Amino acid sequence: METNNYSFVFETPLIEGIICRRRNRFIMEVEVDGVIYDCHCPTTGRIGDIVFRNVPCLLSKSDNLSRKTLYTVEAISVDLPSNANKSWIGINQNAANRYVEHFIKSGQLSSMVINGEAIKREQTVGNSKLDFLVGNTYIEVKTPLTQLQVEVKEHIETKKGTSFTSFERFIKHIGELAHSLNENDKAILLVCFIYDSSKYIGSSSGKHNSYIRNSVHSSIHQGVEVWQVNFQITPTEVNLIRYFETTKDIINA
Repeated sequence: METNNYSFVFETPLIEGIICRRRNRFIMEVEVDGVIYDCHCPTTGRIGDIVFRNVPCLLSKSDNLSRKTLYTVEAISVDLPSNANKSWIGINQNAANRYVEHFIKSGQLSSMVINGEAIKREQTVGNSKLDFLVGNTYIEVKTPLTQLQVEVKEHIETKKGTSFTSFERFIKHIGELAHSLNENDKAILLVCFIYDSSKYIGSSSGKHNSYIRNSVHSSIHQGVEVWQVNFQITPTEVNLIRYFETTKDIINA
């Protein structure tokens, strides 16, 4: 389903910089106008297999001047720094929920969920907190970044990382989504990309992936739906590119 409606507009436009290196899970060193700043990296895990040297990025600036890191890295690009029309990959998984909330409230995801004005954040279900309750539909948002579904250009340095192992929270959440159907009519796992990704059906590699896939299949058989949404991030706004259901594709993969 294609759409091009109301954008999520940033109060202050994002600032372009160049990532010099990722010092640790939480800090990226970014050059802006000849000055290098320690910037907050909003995802602590691996971002594809990218080695962050000379990688373009977009930064948001905090209003809290006493914060240790004044800037947050919101997006990266695999285009050359000299490219004037870069494509951006959003990496702020917390911000993804703000974008999803905006487009649900504005009715732009109405084929997936209706009654967007009735949205509530972080609702407790069992032993978990799920991201949204919209009417009687629970929604959990996941933003995969360990594998980027984009062509990585030759100038980007890559290094094979370790296998993804922090899956327990995901398994718990999708289980709670399934349990919510004992009292509710609908439950959705929403896979969110802040770039235009191809259809995502998960990975078949890795020693834990069969266990994860079996858990997803079990929840789907109990009635959980799986949807995908792709956003486009620019220095000024986030737009909805498309969204679609992938439940059957995952079962048949």
